[in-house]
Amino acid sequence: MRWIPIMNCRPGMRLAKKIYNEEGMVLLQEQVEMTDTFIRRLIERDVSYIYVEDERTEGIVAPDLLSDETRIMANKTIRQQFMRHMSDGRSRKRKHDHDFDATVSGMLDNLVHDISKHNKAMVMLNDIQTTDHYVFRHSLNVCVYTTLFGVYHGYARDDLKLLSMGALLHDVGKMHLDPLILNKTSPLTKLEFDMIKMHAEYGYRILREDPNIPRVVAHCAYQHHERLNGSGYPRGLTSDNIHEFSKWIAIADSYDAMTTNRVYRPAMLPHEALEILYTGSGTLYEQWMLSLFRDRIAVYPLGMSVKLSTGEIGIVAEINANYPQRPIIRVLYDAEGASVPQGTELDLSQLLHIMIVEMVDVE
Repeated sequence: MRWIPIMNCRPGMRLAKKIYNEEGMVLLQEQVEMTDTFIRRLIERDVSYIYVEDERTEGIVAPDLLSDETRIMANKTIRQQFMRHMSDGRSRKRKHDHDFDATVSGMLDNLVHDISKHNKAMVMLNDIQTTDHYVFRHSLNVCVYTTLFGVYHGYARDDLKLLSMGALLHDVGKMHLDPLILNKTSPLTKLEFDMIKMHAEYGYRILREDPNIPRVVAHCAYQHHERLNGSGYPRGLTSDNIHEFSKWIAIADSYDAMTTNRVYRPAMLPHEALEILYTGSGTLYEQWMLSLFRDRIAVYPLGMSVKLSTGEIGIVAEINANYPQRPIIRVLYDAEGASVPQGTELDLSQLLHIMIVEMVDVE
């Protein structure tokens, strides 16, 4: 399979990986031939990238972090819980909802189980998300990213579920924002940005008043925009006063926002987003957390077409788990543009003099 920006998709290409709708159900199956209509609709749904078949990439397969069952359950749970908290929560102050416990706990158990099976660098998630509601899609992505890094960090099962729930509900306060401001395509005024920033406090108030929600989860909503040097919001907390869970969520939240198409800008590539995160190392984000993030995320996703410093062009064929920034490249064309025999691969973890210089579109 080959990983391409949706804008590079052409009619006649065949999907190599499922496309899901906003409910987590399969929208387009593998082997479906892309048409102008399909491409246009995926663009309208803010799909950033897709996987397509390519005989030159035989054997290159990007794993799914979540099973179809878990993905459907997670999407359904997100929508239910966000809509559940659309009211101010006062009617739930004195009532514990056992259905909530069973539904959310069961979904988190499945999610943690699926993610714990993966011990290699992760790939981008938003290449298979098509939901037309950014907050829902973003919440699932942040939840999966954060849970994966919680697994790598070694949290016990109970803490891992709390971290996952905090990540899942971190943006619930956005349900109380004016959609016209939340989805505005032009620059926000200071007043509008101040209103956007209120979502952290809204989320805290909503979750704090719900007896089904552990207090630490409410603090994840409250603190996920706080930064180590006190430059964040809403309270300008500094490092020692920010819960560790919130620090993880802050990194995943920023990364997913940067690598997802937004109404006001196109998605960044993974390595570009990682570079921006690193400019805040030690000041905005914990350096040791960023190091783990860097060492476990596939900044060059499987199937991405790249140009090397040698002038050769190839496709990312395998992620080196210990050196995710130095993948194995299947070479397609030499520096002069001539086709290279199939099977020619370069392991950049062993060839340190060769660098990836840019992503390219390969016909």
